[in-house]
Amino acid sequence: MAEILTRRQIGKLPIVPYPRIRKELQTGDMLFASGNYVISKLIRKFTKSPWSHVGIIFPVKSPGGALLLESVEDKGVNFLPMGRYLTDYYRGRPYNGILAVARVRNLKKKHVEELSKFGIKELARPYDRDEIIKIVARIMAGMGKKERDREYICSELVYECFLRAGIEFKYDKRGFISPANIWEDERVEMVGRVL
Repeated sequence: MAEILTRRQIGKLPIVPYPRIRKELQTGDMLFASGNYVISKLIRKFTKSPWSHVGIIFPVKSPGGALLLESVEDKGVNFLPMGRYLTDYYRGRPYNGILAVARVRNLKKKHVEELSKFGIKELARPYDRDEIIKIVARIMAGMGKKERDREYICSELVYECFLRAGIEFKYDKRGFISPANIWEDERVEMVGRVL
């Protein structure tokens, strides 16, 4: 499992320069984010986790070095050059928060092929705005029911991609999957902090 850390502990980890870590990136690695944005803070609070976002990394031979498959509020499922998080995430500024790369141990070529095939097929699917409301309701009511559809919050997209590869992450007992549920899986290990 990637080490269970508080946000403060994560913030104290040394930052590995992106050009160095970019050379080590593998398809299927994940980028975990802990943002200082309002929605990020709410996600962290409700999930009791330092993480507010997760996406899957696809290294490419280009100046950017990698694409990030993610599901975000305003675009749904899309690819974003990972380097934008570090340089021009919003209005010419880097991502406002902490970023770390993690990897599923023993990820085989067949896993990568399956998760890639599914992830690419899901491009342009909508972000699941209703799921956020349902998660809050489940947390407040103290009970949950796992629901799956073809609209995704970030962690649902990652869950579904890895599930197609035969790797299932545990849902939160309250009926949802969060970035923390993926981070805390025993097969996930931290590669390094990049911001």
